[in-house]
Amino acid sequence: MRVPLSWLREYVDLPATETGRDVQAKLISAGLEVETVEHLGADLKGPLVVGQVLTIEELEGFKKPIRFCTVDVGQANGTGEPQEIVCGARNFAVGDKVVVVLPGATLPGGFSISARKTYGKVSHGMICSSDELGMGDDGTHGIIVLPPETEVGRDAIELLELVDEVLDIAVTANRGDCLSIRGVARETAIAYGLPLRDPALLDVPGPNAFGYPVKIADPIGCDRFTARTVTGLSPEARSPIWLQRRLQKVGMRPISLAVDVTNYVMMELGQPLHAYDRGLVQGTIGVRRAEEGEKIVTLDGVTRTLHAEDLVITDDRGPIGLAGVMGGANTEIADHDDLENATSDVVIEAAHFDQVSIARTARRHKLSSEASRRFERGVDPQAAAAAAQRTVDLLVLLAGGTAEAGVTEISAPSAPRTITVPADHPDKVAGVTYGRETVVRRLQEVGCDVYGQDELIVTVPSWRPDLTDPNDLAEEVIRLEGYENLPSTLPRPPAGRGLTSRQRLHRRAGRALAGAGYVEALNYPFISEQVFDQLGLDADDPARRVVRLVNPLSDEEPVLRTSLLPGLLGALRRNDGRGSHDLALFETGLVFHPRDEQRVAANLPVDRRPGDEDLAGLNAALPDQPRHAAVVLAGAREQAGWWGKGRPADWADAVEAARTVAREAGAELTVRKGQYGPWHPGRCAELVVTVDGEDRIVGHAGELHPRVLKALGLPARTCAMELDLDTVQRAGDGIPQAPGISTFPVATQDVALVVDAFVPAADVEAALREGAGELLESIRLFDVYDNAEQLGEGRKSLAYALRFRAADRTLTVDEASAARDAAVALAGERTGAVLRS
Repeated sequence: MRVPLSWLREYVDLPATETGRDVQAKLISAGLEVETVEHLGADLKGPLVVGQVLTIEELEGFKKPIRFCTVDVGQANGTGEPQEIVCGARNFAVGDKVVVVLPGATLPGGFSISARKTYGKVSHGMICSSDELGMGDDGTHGIIVLPPETEVGRDAIELLELVDEVLDIAVTANRGDCLSIRGVARETAIAYGLPLRDPALLDVPGPNAFGYPVKIADPIGCDRFTARTVTGLSPEARSPIWLQRRLQKVGMRPISLAVDVTNYVMMELGQPLHAYDRGLVQGTIGVRRAEEGEKIVTLDGVTRTLHAEDLVITDDRGPIGLAGVMGGANTEIADHDDLENATSDVVIEAAHFDQVSIARTARRHKLSSEASRRFERGVDPQAAAAAAQRTVDLLVLLAGGTAEAGVTEISAPSAPRTITVPADHPDKVAGVTYGRETVVRRLQEVGCDVYGQDELIVTVPSWRPDLTDPNDLAEEVIRLEGYENLPSTLPRPPAGRGLTSRQRLHRRAGRALAGAGYVEALNYPFISEQVFDQLGLDADDPARRVVRLVNPLSDEEPVLRTSLLPGLLGALRRNDGRGSHDLALFETGLVFHPRDEQRVAANLPVDRRPGDEDLAGLNAALPDQPRHAAVVLAGAREQAGWWGKGRPADWADAVEAARTVAREAGAELTVRKGQYGPWHPGRCAELVVTVDGEDRIVGHAGELHPRVLKALGLPARTCAMELDLDTVQRAGDGIPQAPGISTFPVATQDVALVVDAFVPAADVEAALREGAGELLESIRLFDVYDNAEQLGEGRKSLAYALRFRAADRTLTVDEASAARDAAVALAGERTGAVLRS
């Protein structure tokens, strides 16, 4: 909502020294989001005056039409002689009053004006358009032609109100009252402690039987409808400059007098209005729900097919408007340039429509308008009659019309909303003692009627539909007293509380991966089902069972993720496309799996704290949400430099990332050959842990399949890992133990074992570890060698470094050798390994 400071001052007597920045600070303190203050005309300097075109000479021989004009500017040029000006515009004629900028002036944007020779003539100034003066869109994009009665030589800066300050307010969804000058003026008056001149306080005649006939078929969708008629509008009447300028300052384009007046009153009072050409309306105006498939051509020229829930305005022919959104083209007010078909009689509609209905219609037809924005946030139902009267008064004043005596006003019975609240309730919410007098005063400033002593009975004003319960009233007191005045106190957590073991592991895993050189990439939990085909998952893969969102943010991503990989791979693809080719990303987060028996969540009570049964029922309706950890890699894992050659990321890095996460959980991770979905069949590791004596597959790691890389647009040889962090935690023993430091020396023994090529190195390592016994401190595979001539066809050599150490003594060579021989013997027994000669 754009609010010109000059307009605001009409309703609040702000001190003359107050600037837009001062008002911004006050309103922000009161809880409004004033984003910017625009200084109109800040770099504008005169002379800028009204001139009258005396002569026009058409200059020929140029690529575009050029005119050499003489313009009477009175005594503004110091001589009284006509001003000679070259101009290329065509929308003015001899005798027209125009805006002239003289040499020595500066236009918005720092454009200095001086006499200069152009097209063979000397131009002493410019004839100005609205764009050149920074006025905004006037619909013509041509020279400003002023009313004939405008005085020649008058200062145009003052006439056109070119210098002003405009506050741009981001109005939240609950403050529809602030989508009007009236609402912002009320907040300003409260912030400054000044009285408000309410523009809605008008003498409004009561309804009678002579008004335009109206029939409401849906009193829930439309609980109030006011209709007024004005006849005899002058076809030559134009919106005065002050009205056009105010509309431009709030971001609207002047169209025609009748339309401009309805827009002006909407901005002033917050009540959307619509003007119908009375000569085009046939019969009774009605309000009803649309028939399925019914059509209407709206004012934007689009034919729209209506839904049965749409609320429409009708006459005897059918729909003539989408209620609260946009009028129909068949009753449109004629443009002011169309004198032959000029509208002389209008019917003014000021109605109050259901918020939800208007919001759904606007979204259904993708037709957000200034009217729908206000209705869906809440409009003051009591302002409709005043808004209609204000519109009638302006049309009579500016267009020479006559207000008919007939007044139609249909309203559903309703009572003011009252809220009972303890006088000390705001004190308890804020932790500050305000006292009853302060609470009552602040609520009365908002517009509430307050009665009672310890228990207050508060009647909410009609313009604040967002005030529905005691906490809303407490918030009003707190914000008007100043959020900045609330004390800053730290909560005192009870002893024994803190992060759960699951949360601690989540943090440790993230820190460990970050320490290993991965960058965290947080992604939305929404995916499309198409990604499962791109990942090459089988048709019966459990990951394809998804939780579908009822109201997704995007129709392209309507389900919750069952894997972290789609989001991470998408982040990797975007970064690679932007020039970052060496990537190592990770994410730890929830995935979602539907339960076998899906329940519907019950609505929790709002009048009391939910009990254990309520919360248990709510949790039972939620999908399973295990926590996963995943990494993706592409490009170089180690950069080349003076220190040596670099190394590309490969499947082993993905496997090592899984081991890093498992170490943080204190779990023993078994890595074995596997095959699943997006991974390359020959370069995929299956990640296994033991839970309650049973082996559980918790994930996979390795290089992705070329088909997956092509489908997702990923770099060649991209690798990935994903595992179930919750299951890994169950397999672990909690916090990982720091390694012990022994004072006794280590004994290192190397062994090279020859095995069949299909034997996994992990099986050989497991056998060596078990056979070596308690003296084995660590084991490391440091070489893999295959040579058919030396080892035989289908054979490979695995070289391990075994470190032995005793906690209480120095090992002898015989002890270390015995432990090594026992390890080799068990490896030979289980895997067929033999010592390489």
